[in-house]
Amino acid sequence: MKDNPLLSLAAASSATPIPFDRIQASDVAPAIDALLTDCRARLEALKSAPCTWDATAGALDSLTDRLEVTLSVVDHLESVLDDADLRAAYNAARPEISAFYAKLGTDEAIFAVLQTFADSPAGKALDPVRRRYVDETLASFRRSGAALEAEAKTRLQALEVELSEACTTFAQNTVDATDAWHLDLPDASRLAGLPERAIAAARATAQAAKVDGYRITLQYPSYMPIMRYADDATLREAVWRAYMTRATSKDHDNRPLIGKILALRAEKAKLLGYADVADLLLEPRMVRTGARAWDFVEGLTKRTRAPFEVEQAQLAEFRRSLVGEDAPPIAVWDQGYFSEKLRQAKFDFDEEALRPYLPADTVIEGLFEVAQRLYGVTVTALSDRPVWHPDVKVYALDDADGQRWGIFYADLYPRTGKRGGAWMRPFMTGDPANGGDPHVGLICGNFTPPVDGNAALLSHREVQTLFHEFGHLIHHLLTDVPVRSLAGTNVAWDFVELPSQIMENWCWAEPAMALFAKHHETGAPVPAELIARMQAARTFEGATAQMRQLSFATVDLELHRSFNAASDGDPVDYARAIAQQFSTVPLPADYAMIAGFTHLFASPSGYAAAYYSYKWAEVLDADAFTQFGEARLFDAAQGARFRSLILSKGNSRDPAELYREFMGRDPDPEALMRRAGLA
Repeated sequence: MKDNPLLSLAAASSATPIPFDRIQASDVAPAIDALLTDCRARLEALKSAPCTWDATAGALDSLTDRLEVTLSVVDHLESVLDDADLRAAYNAARPEISAFYAKLGTDEAIFAVLQTFADSPAGKALDPVRRRYVDETLASFRRSGAALEAEAKTRLQALEVELSEACTTFAQNTVDATDAWHLDLPDASRLAGLPERAIAAARATAQAAKVDGYRITLQYPSYMPIMRYADDATLREAVWRAYMTRATSKDHDNRPLIGKILALRAEKAKLLGYADVADLLLEPRMVRTGARAWDFVEGLTKRTRAPFEVEQAQLAEFRRSLVGEDAPPIAVWDQGYFSEKLRQAKFDFDEEALRPYLPADTVIEGLFEVAQRLYGVTVTALSDRPVWHPDVKVYALDDADGQRWGIFYADLYPRTGKRGGAWMRPFMTGDPANGGDPHVGLICGNFTPPVDGNAALLSHREVQTLFHEFGHLIHHLLTDVPVRSLAGTNVAWDFVELPSQIMENWCWAEPAMALFAKHHETGAPVPAELIARMQAARTFEGATAQMRQLSFATVDLELHRSFNAASDGDPVDYARAIAQQFSTVPLPADYAMIAGFTHLFASPSGYAAAYYSYKWAEVLDADAFTQFGEARLFDAAQGARFRSLILSKGNSRDPAELYREFMGRDPDPEALMRRAGLA
């Protein structure tokens, strides 16, 4: 019988390479069964353990470590590989996994053991970090239903299993629907207006599919150039409609799942004694309540609406100046196209002019140099680690004294079967602060790929996304918190975006761009006048960009605070009506963006009732970056403070307290408005 690489992985330290090249679908079931059996046995032992940290709270913190590492690897591979057998094995394992976690969260015996320890002299004498873990875990048990009666617990556990299955199917439907759609064109005549590199990419995509001509897909590097540059309005409309109706038909129809997920979440919240889903999910976050999140979003919306309407009126007028006063009103699929034309007219700036200066390899090298200057770390490539695809690169992150803090993988380009978007994932939490094993994580993206052997040339927006995900990554890799569940990115979700979003600021500063923006052929830096035009255009349609995010946040909060299927009907129609309030042009009757909105529906909680957190964290990052700015962009002392007070601390202290210590005060909400050009 062959060794199971997933069990070898679960037993290994984080210094041992993950055997990505040996993991097969047939390994999943036996590994999960063995790890769940081990977890259950350890749980039983914990129920009669002596009243010490190591035997109770410490044992609980490490209880699911091996299981979670394995699940993280399997879940990752399912999301990036076109492997039907792996997906089937993963789906088959999900119900038992969900049932285990649901039962653990409602286990009154474990809850009682932890409460007894918390009330004991040993519990009261704990250091602040370990005491925070105990208090946070007790609160989590209460939110998970540990205090419920037996019948309610049984129902809650069933809800968790149903919710996990529905969310997994939602995510898979979205990937499949995205992959299923394409538009093949016999020649490039309908691609007029697109940059040459986008036309070449369409040709390469067709060639890879062994078809003639040019292929357009719904992957972001294919979709976005059409919406921004294609002169053919009928092409823009076709691609926009396909994207905004993803996962609404045949075997990939997510519409019934949306209603089911909302209903399951609402029932869970009521069962646990909360007014709605938002109050349940936001209680452990900085905002605390759904009402406070709503006030935050509504307040920003009110302040943004007037400049937004001015921007949209200017856009419509500009379009009329180009196409004539008698032209029909602007359509939603026209907005990105004419917005780009207006930006070029006002600022003589075309984002495509930056692409030759943003080859992916050079950008990555520059990103690592930024991290070195700010946080004193060095990043080097590793060649001795198995990977899941030839595109994947592996790196080590070391401190100035040679201490290895992290190992990470980078998978940056789109392919069939890979989930869309960009994300960071922690694989393992080590203990490098005490000379132990390094942390392990990854960053994934779907950036513009290399074509015909040429360099992958990124857009500036893609560079921002790369910096963003790397910010999440170093939050994980630089943590020194000794309690696994409080380490790294295990923080309130409206705080977790601060380390990522603040990194985006270095993408706009000329001294930082000198490190990563160099011509792919000559190595020449970006001309100063091009950077100046880029910076001048930064706040172009700032209100429009902000309203887009606020529309998503509002839809999210309304669905999780106010939606009632009995009175409000179809959630897709309900969401469309709300989105219409944030659009100055009509949305088509089949507009169904939320059917592919994986942020809200691809996991049991995720960003549900929490999409506001992007703007919340933008307030934090805009304000925190004032401690750097152009004058102190690479201030090593300030970088060390940010590393020490924010990046290293995880959830070991209250995030508001950490922020106040770094800034010396509470956040200034005006910082965001000033940066967006709205104040």
